[in-house]
Amino acid sequence: MAAAASSSPPTPQRPSVERTKGPNGLEKIVLREARGWSAEVHLYGGQVTSWKNDHGDELLFVSSKAIFKPPKAICGGIPICFPQFGTQGNLEKHGFARNRFWSIDDNPPSLPVNTAIKTFADLILKPSEEDLKIWPHSFEFRLRVALAPGGDLILTSRIRNTNTDGRTLSFTFAYHTYLSVSDISEIRVEGLETLDYFDNLNEKGRFTEQGDALVFEAEVDKIYLDAPSKIAIIDHEKKRTYVLRKDGLPDTVVWNPWDKKSKNMQDLGDEEYKHMLCVEPAAVEKSIILKPGEEWKGRMELSAVPSSYCSGQLDPEKVLHG
Repeated sequence: MAAAASSSPPTPQRPSVERTKGPNGLEKIVLREARGWSAEVHLYGGQVTSWKNDHGDELLFVSSKAIFKPPKAICGGIPICFPQFGTQGNLEKHGFARNRFWSIDDNPPSLPVNTAIKTFADLILKPSEEDLKIWPHSFEFRLRVALAPGGDLILTSRIRNTNTDGRTLSFTFAYHTYLSVSDISEIRVEGLETLDYFDNLNEKGRFTEQGDALVFEAEVDKIYLDAPSKIAIIDHEKKRTYVLRKDGLPDTVVWNPWDKKSKNMQDLGDEEYKHMLCVEPAAVEKSIILKPGEEWKGRMELSAVPSSYCSGQLDPEKVLHG
């Protein structure tokens, strides 16, 4: 009887936004929506570190060896790569936004009204004096993390050039999303077939994807160019499909370090690569360039839905047209 009871949806509750503390006393905001879905975002890094469905299943991967201690970035969840993706510039890898303390934005500019979304947190990052020494540009980075009533996780970034000396702002960006998967060798990614990509494991050469879907049997580190606005990540074992929608972010990075690289990563367990896959909406090939006063917006929405199969393809009604 207990097993049957545990599978029933929880009783609806009031949506809530709670400010609390996580590991090592780091402040975080916990979002809960009426049907029991939840998300957590740390002020350190402005980083989402948890997204759970209405049964309490964790949908994002966070390493068991993640170091929740500045200045180390948190391994897992959704790190924000800004103002530089990877090593494509002179800054530290993936830029500095992911290891700065963000502030709660008490007076955010209005976003397009979606009255159904009651559960969200607004954060803001501005450069410190130290940041201006290593990257001499003034900006305001506003981030909204929202939980939709059905449990979808929505991240909206708005970056404004606040330089007063006429200089343009140029940056690359990614939502470095770590998805939790049952077994990486059982995962299919649909929506990136036939696209051109840069292969970071092959001298950053440009190639064209040949398969009808991405499957994984070795390390992968690719940047897919002009990727569609909707991508599906299918987990056969869990009978779950992640649907990733993006706007303002033309590229998609796919990464898994596999076994050899994992052993050299101090904040990732040797076998944990099997249970994670990074699929990252990004603007990498072409930098975002803003004139003073201009603002850029990049949005990502993640859904997790039960999978249905027909000859190995996605249920067209649920995902492709959903």
